[in-house]
Amino acid sequence: PGGLKPLVGKLREMGLKSGIWMEPEMVSKDSQLYRKHPEWCLHIEGRPCSTGRSQYVLDLARADVCEYLFEAVDQVLSESGFAYLKWDMNRHLTEVGFVLLGTDRQGEIFHRYVLGLDQILGRIVRAHPDVLIEGCSGGGGRFDPGMLYYCPQIWTSDDTDAGERMMIQYGTSMVYPPSAMGSHVSACPNHQTGRTVSLHTRGMTAMTGGFGYEMDLGKLSLEEKEEVKRQIEAYKQYAELIMHGDYFRLVNPDEGRDICAWEFVSNDKKKVLVHYVQMRGRANGPLNILQLPGLL
Repeated sequence: PGGLKPLVGKLREMGLKSGIWMEPEMVSKDSQLYRKHPEWCLHIEGRPCSTGRSQYVLDLARADVCEYLFEAVDQVLSESGFAYLKWDMNRHLTEVGFVLLGTDRQGEIFHRYVLGLDQILGRIVRAHPDVLIEGCSGGGGRFDPGMLYYCPQIWTSDDTDAGERMMIQYGTSMVYPPSAMGSHVSACPNHQTGRTVSLHTRGMTAMTGGFGYEMDLGKLSLEEKEEVKRQIEAYKQYAELIMHGDYFRLVNPDEGRDICAWEFVSNDKKKVLVHYVQMRGRANGPLNILQLPGLL
């Protein structure tokens, strides 16, 4: 009741910032926007449009669509006071035609679409410089340097299973800094793999990047809630080191050694944080000795 602004205000009084998860590039057929501007979705004249997730894709190659999307998102951010925006895109581009150009220039639309997206995000960043924008496209589908210009944090993958996240985040770190990787603790058994991993290990894995939780806290036991408190305190203690220290990959989890290990070292070499995870047990396994670089 009263809209978003009172809710955001009440949360702020509790010491909490808040944000919103949006999928602005898509449009539902049963919406005021589609009924008013059906021509704004990607389509090829004379051919039927297919839906994905019960939605169409807005044509960001059009200046009028870009103007509308900026104004719509800008209004939500201006009126609500949100500190965070998750910009998600969960739809493949289909029926990719551009009615404003001739048949010999249809190949331009993919490039023009991205230019339109860049323009919208650039205007939002300039209008709301204090809002953190997290990029996402079906997980890490937009994990690229161009998007980092507008979204300093990107959702690394929809696969939140800790065992697989070790490999995903290890590989992502070859190109991108830990500060760019959205990495959260999720519920177990994992909704995608069915694997059960201890809360401690899930927390340790998520601390490799932008640490957070994606779960119903009301379903946690008292012991688990205490563990969550300890993890948050630990992350706050080491956040500066994780975000700005030197990152070392110690053991590749994808090379069959059944372990994963990584290290953070402060610029002055006075602090070091080492994570070591035994991914699978093995009888009479080899003794694993870690050499810690970056300390001298």
